[in-house]
Amino acid sequence: MIKAMTIATRSRNELMDITSQIQNVVRESGISEGLCTIFVPHTTAGLTINEGADPSVQRDILAHLEKMIPHRGDYRHLEGNSDAHIKASLVGSSQTVFVEKGQLVLGTWQAIYFAEFDGPRQRKVLVKVIE
Repeated sequence: MIKAMTIATRSRNELMDITSQIQNVVRESGISEGLCTIFVPHTTAGLTINEGADPSVQRDILAHLEKMIPHRGDYRHLEGNSDAHIKASLVGSSQTVFVEKGQLVLGTWQAIYFAEFDGPRQRKVLVKVIE
């Protein structure tokens, strides 16, 4: 079964740690060993796994994405959010994490982040745990 989660982002560009929410879905699934696939069905948002202990890493990622792909640029897309589409394409829309003993298998410092590039918005994250 696919579990849909709703996320409310607060700013245009944001990395939101959703590790605990994903772990809750794994726990509720009752699956002890398998895979957890997380998917974002949006073209201006994504998912990444990165440093979870030092929030300056999140700031650095967002700052350098903005430097490489500025909000205002020579874009043709009429909605004014081409940068968000490009950033989402670079970050990607899904992640798969091993599940062992009912827990996500992540490195010591790793966290799962929802990446918002066109907020603030209400977003959906889909999670499926497979045995």
